[in-house]
Amino acid sequence: MAAIKILGICGSPRKKSAYTALKAALDSASAADPEAECELVELRGKKFHLCVHCNQCLRKGSDRCTVFQDDMTPLYDKFYEADGIIVASPVYEMNVTAQTAAFFDRFRSAWKRGIDDPEFFVRKVGAGIVVGGTRNGGQEMTVDAINHFFLAQGMTLVTGGNGMYTGAMLWNPGDGSTDMDDPAGIENAKVLGRKVAVMARVMKEADLWNLQA
Repeated sequence: MAAIKILGICGSPRKKSAYTALKAALDSASAADPEAECELVELRGKKFHLCVHCNQCLRKGSDRCTVFQDDMTPLYDKFYEADGIIVASPVYEMNVTAQTAAFFDRFRSAWKRGIDDPEFFVRKVGAGIVVGGTRNGGQEMTVDAINHFFLAQGMTLVTGGNGMYTGAMLWNPGDGSTDMDDPAGIENAKVLGRKVAVMARVMKEADLWNLQA
C-alpha cells in the first residue's frame, strides 16, 4: 500500500491556537492511517515576496515562481507532493492572515501543473481550520477563503459534515494568546484530520487503480 503524504500549513504569525488545532488534526490523521506521512509547516518567521502577477512563471513554463528565490521556494515541492493539505489560519479582520494570503497568491504558477496534467490537482484533497477570537468572529468567511484557494486549484474539498459543513471552526477568546480551551472545536479538528487521511487514501488508491487498469 502506497504511503500518503499530508501537509499541514499553519498561517499564523504565532505558535498558538491555530497551530494547536492543526497539530491535533495531523495527529488524528496519523492515527487514522499509520502509513500516512504527516508534516506541519509554519509560515511564521518565513520571508517570502508578494506575488506581483507578472506571469513570468507562465511565460517560462514553470510551476513555481521564477522571479523570487526565497522561503517560499522549497514549499512548492511539499505542496505538489502532498496528497492531502490542511491549511490553518487565525481570523484576522474576518479573513485569513497576511501570511496565508501571501502563500496562496504565490501559486499563480500552479496553473502550469493543471495544464500539463488536468487531473493533477483533482487527485488531491484540501481542508481548512480557522480560529477566531469570538464565537462568531468571522470563522465562516475565513474558512471560505481557504476553501476557495483549494477550489481555484481544482482540488477536492474535505469538510466535516454534520454540523461542520465547510471546515473546522474554533474560537479562543481574546487575542489568542491563552491556551486553547475549545474541546468541541478541537474534536472537530480531529474529525477533519481523520477524514483528510481517509479521503487522501481513497484518492490515492483510486489513482493507483486507474494506472493499473
